[in-house]
Amino acid sequence: MALAVTVLLGAGFLWWSTDELRAFTTEGARRLAVSRQPRALPVVRLEDQGGNSFGFDDYQGQYLVVEFIYSRCPTLCTTLGQSFQRIAAGVAPGRLGRDLSLLSITFDTVHDDTQALRGYAERFGADGRGWRVARLNEPDQLAPLLRTFGVVVIADDMGGFEHNAALHLVDPAGRLSQIYDYRAASRVIADLGGAR
Repeated sequence: MALAVTVLLGAGFLWWSTDELRAFTTEGARRLAVSRQPRALPVVRLEDQGGNSFGFDDYQGQYLVVEFIYSRCPTLCTTLGQSFQRIAAGVAPGRLGRDLSLLSITFDTVHDDTQALRGYAERFGADGRGWRVARLNEPDQLAPLLRTFGVVVIADDMGGFEHNAALHLVDPAGRLSQIYDYRAASRVIADLGGAR
């Protein structure tokens, strides 16, 4: 009898703590929370690889896929850039910049100047219209922005960063509404209607 009660209590706790068996990690919980309750984005100003200033409000009425990178990153950021390349290639010609845009935002406020952003853009084919690579105009806006998106960035001992990675979907109303695995370009394309 005691064993049965223990098993039932354990099963109940597992059910409760994993949100009905839907979120087994903190990353899973973050994604589920955003899909259930989209988040408003903070008001920030960014500067892209061409030196142009803009904000999230410039994307009102269209979907925006956001990734967080730094230009010297040798690992995750390369995979993120390749995912964005796949998204850009997988949607109908002329769609990027019209009803769907891509935005790579650096969190390296010290090293990623306009020249570094241009280098990253050239490396992955970001055209500056449908796909921009940008940095914040005001570095003190970085922490609230990362918090909103749930991005964790920790400086390492070699001058780089450890960070989580994902593809973040901002809906036409300007809210963070979905978070995808950083390798899920095909799912993003499918969810956004693919090559219409």
